[in-house]
Amino acid sequence: MWMEFLTEYGMFLAKFGTVAGLLVLIIGIILVLVMKNKAGGEEHLEIKKLNDKYEGMELMLKSVILPKKAFKKTIKDSRARHKQEEKRGAAEEEKRRIFILDFDGDIRASGVSSLRQEITALLTVAGADDEVVLTLESGGGTVHGYGLAASQLKRITDRGVKLTVAVDRVAASGGYMMACVADKIIAAPFAIIGSIGVLAQLPNFYRLLKRHDIDFEQITAGKYKRTLSLFGENKEEDREKLKEELEETHVLFKQFITENRDKVEIEKVATGEHWYGSKAIDLGLIDELSTSDAYLAHAAEEADIYELQYVCKKTWMEKLFSSTVKWLQAQS
Repeated sequence: MWMEFLTEYGMFLAKFGTVAGLLVLIIGIILVLVMKNKAGGEEHLEIKKLNDKYEGMELMLKSVILPKKAFKKTIKDSRARHKQEEKRGAAEEEKRRIFILDFDGDIRASGVSSLRQEITALLTVAGADDEVVLTLESGGGTVHGYGLAASQLKRITDRGVKLTVAVDRVAASGGYMMACVADKIIAAPFAIIGSIGVLAQLPNFYRLLKRHDIDFEQITAGKYKRTLSLFGENKEEDREKLKEELEETHVLFKQFITENRDKVEIEKVATGEHWYGSKAIDLGLIDELSTSDAYLAHAAEEADIYELQYVCKKTWMEKLFSSTVKWLQAQS
């Protein structure tokens, strides 16, 4: 009997200790992240010169494939070229500069918070001879989110700085709203382009609630404060009102594209359809078939290329979630 009691008691202590240990670990992580948050200084702009990256990759590859003597000569020539460039210094005009920004869009266009800071920074130094290349990937999302993102890009062209948008995979709907602001749009042959339309969809649980005698109350001031509802009974008048609002948004979308890219036949492309890059170029939706890698590698031969990324400070909850995921991945 005593042995059974001691065994059960031991199991209880083991379980309690495990739970307590996990609680202490979680509390510890929270305290560390809160202290880091208080320390501040985590938001910053990161800048990389891609010319150096390309040259490093080239030298690394040559170190493997070239004979030792030939590689030594390559290193010697590279050093001599750099010294020559340093001596010339201010004697010659500086190379033109290309600033690279990246936008990987979600449904809320949440990347606009970093994009606006990056644009503010580069506009302090960018001139008419410079170029901004935005590598864009987005299937679209909220109208107000992507409208703001497009307006941020307009700041670049309004200052007389050339803007090129490069699409490797997708720029659809709100993504294309951003792209059309550019002076030039390049896309990979199989990149998805277009989807110039507006969509709203939601489930309705009214019949399910009614079947279970559950009432849903919704009180509004203003006839059209709410049209379609998740839980209430939707009437034809509500559907017509929402349809009217979608049509108005579509008209604004088409006007925006026409103002920024007048070479497209807007009624022909604003059907909600999407096209691959090889067809989009025939429709005037893009200007050139190319990947962003090919475009930048070629540009690096005669321009200095700088990649900008504004790193935003995460909330402690975001950090906690990220740290927990990493810890669980490490344990698996």
